[in-house]
Amino acid sequence: MAADRQNEAKVPTLDENKENLPDGGLGLEILQIIKESQQQHGLRHGDYQRYRGYCSRRLRRLRKTLGFKMGNRHKFVGKKITVEMLSDSRYLLLVLMEAERAWSYAMQLKQEANTEPRKRFHLLARLRKAAKHSEKLEKLCESPRVDAKTKLEAQAYTAYLTGMVEFELQEWKRAMEAFNKCKTIYEKLASAFTEELAVLYRQRVDEISPNIRYCAYNIGDQNAINDLMQMRLTGGGGGMMAEKLEALITQARTKQAATMSEVEWRGRTVPVKIDKARIFLLGLADNEAAIAQASNEETKECTSSDSDSGKVSNMQFLHSYLTYIKLCTLVKRNESMAHTLQAKLKEPEADETKRGPRPQDLIRLYDIILQSLAELSTLQGLEDDHTFQKEVSLKTLVYKAYRCFFIAQSYVLVKKWSEALVLYERVLKYAKEVQSKAKSLNNSLKDLPDVQELIAEVSAEKYSLQAAAILDTDDTAEVPAQQQVKDNTPLCDRLETFRLDTTLVGKHPNLVQFPPDFQPIPCKPLFFDLALNHVAFPPLDDKVEQKGKGGLTGYIKGIFGFGS
Repeated sequence: MAADRQNEAKVPTLDENKENLPDGGLGLEILQIIKESQQQHGLRHGDYQRYRGYCSRRLRRLRKTLGFKMGNRHKFVGKKITVEMLSDSRYLLLVLMEAERAWSYAMQLKQEANTEPRKRFHLLARLRKAAKHSEKLEKLCESPRVDAKTKLEAQAYTAYLTGMVEFELQEWKRAMEAFNKCKTIYEKLASAFTEELAVLYRQRVDEISPNIRYCAYNIGDQNAINDLMQMRLTGGGGGMMAEKLEALITQARTKQAATMSEVEWRGRTVPVKIDKARIFLLGLADNEAAIAQASNEETKECTSSDSDSGKVSNMQFLHSYLTYIKLCTLVKRNESMAHTLQAKLKEPEADETKRGPRPQDLIRLYDIILQSLAELSTLQGLEDDHTFQKEVSLKTLVYKAYRCFFIAQSYVLVKKWSEALVLYERVLKYAKEVQSKAKSLNNSLKDLPDVQELIAEVSAEKYSLQAAAILDTDDTAEVPAQQQVKDNTPLCDRLETFRLDTTLVGKHPNLVQFPPDFQPIPCKPLFFDLALNHVAFPPLDDKVEQKGKGGLTGYIKGIFGFGS
């Protein structure tokens, strides 16, 4: 919601449009306003609910700005915009937004009606409401205050919504008349105004053309089915018509399938009894028509070949035919994708931050192609078809050459010159083998890549590779491998060995180990007197006084120290 409110300011304002009015009256770029609003507010992704919310918010702002309030929060007071009130073109925009809000709600209900059929009643009611608002807008634009261009746009807008209502009601004749009126007005407007506006008008014409043809078909014009199928192939018939066109084409193919009983492939006629297989085979003609008109090569398919009959049952041979179509389609799709990637590889990179295509991407595509070709060679009923087997073998050699070429390119990117040179020689070997075998199968080479261009490209790449190998002076490539071994040994412990260590010039050089390891040191010695227990001391009896020898006098002397 916040993104919606930020983008709402980007929609062109009406005051800016007043300067370029043809007749000087009130003007409203109806188609331009609704197209830009729809693209900016949800319809680019098919989000009708988001666009409906935008219409409601814009209506609220318009009413507030114009002072055209419908009562207050307690009471609703209905008001109608009259011709006398047309002093500002925003009154016209108010009615236009009411119609767009009802239309977007109807389209939202149409999406939900696929799972809830009862919502179809509400859908019709909202479409009628949108048409009613558009009629009111057309009536207001009849005023002389409004310029002629706005009058025509209002008439076309009303005719468009009226046709939508009749289309949903399956009133094919009235719907066709309304759409034709809308188409005529927009075609005239496209031829009368600037190219920028003419593009919008032509787009609207392209949108309603499938609706007109569908109405014509339902009225009884059987030729209209061819036009509808052609529109589907060219990308037309979006929106409401997409599902109806698919259902109509499936119904037409089912009717044709009822009369289809057999198919001829590689010189053998096979009866087709399965209805789904009949419908699929009938759709091949449409796919071939799409190939001729496809601008995107990734959507192309291949469904042509020749062969002899095999000794298998009709059911098995039909299964082989359908498998052949599937595998050929897969081969052509991947080959077209590879061709697109090759073109992108040759283009200079515009943005270095984004990852572009690489040779490895092409290798994967050619692997899938070679796997599909291997499955083709094992189809039941074609084992003894030597022409078919030779064609598959020739195609395998061509795609092997291209796969080998891009493997060599991937080695060039990592500067493995010798490996790349050997692979280039292998490419030339494959290409020359293709040229020698292709003499008897010229018709089989028309859908294959040109090996002569590959040979020329390989020759040029070989010279470039040799020059790059000679001029390559990358220091890191010349240093022996053992000198580039990374370890955590500090510099002080490997002074005798030279190694490239970029960390030495960085912020945290590994010079010494810190903190250092603990080292053992001698302890403080301890002395033990082991001989003391074995020493014999001399007697001291003569040194010791005999007790009791002096009596009281000796005792007194002993006390005062006279006898010592």
